[in-house]
Amino acid sequence: MRVISGSAKGHRLTAPKGSRIRPALDQVKEAIFNILYDVEDLRVLDLFAGSGSIGIEALSRGAAEAVFVEQWAKAVEHIHRNLEHTKLAARARVLRQSVERAVPLLAKKGLSFDLIFVDPPYLKELVNPTLRTLDESSICPPGALIVVEHHPKEPIETPEGLALTDSRKYGQTLISFLKRI
Repeated sequence: MRVISGSAKGHRLTAPKGSRIRPALDQVKEAIFNILYDVEDLRVLDLFAGSGSIGIEALSRGAAEAVFVEQWAKAVEHIHRNLEHTKLAARARVLRQSVERAVPLLAKKGLSFDLIFVDPPYLKELVNPTLRTLDESSICPPGALIVVEHHPKEPIETPEGLALTDSRKYGQTLISFLKRI
């Protein structure tokens, strides 16, 4: 796993061993950023961040800042290590807590994001509850983009305030793009 483009291009990233997290494959990550095209100066939120590879890719490509939300302590250690290794830590913040607790906390602090990545563990029924939480939250203002990496057997149920704009399949991974309307 590596950073594909930008200021940290080529840097290798680490992730905890085992099956508890599933880092985004380079092919999937490259496809996401080719579709997004330009993330320069965006405020990014990486939910279920795992190793942090998606948020780090955004920072490397010029995102203004990124907040990483990850509950597992071992993964949080790797996010910090990867941010230091890529020299992107100054534009990042890492929250060690559940997504359910982090989203209201970020809203209470008055934060909002232009681009939100959602990559929960597959087939754990977390995709749609997370989208509903984002739809009801001020952290996802009009025009914000949400990119969801999920299993095809866990289809998106688009909440009222979001519009599904695109969906692409890569093996056992479905990438869905939504926009706050």
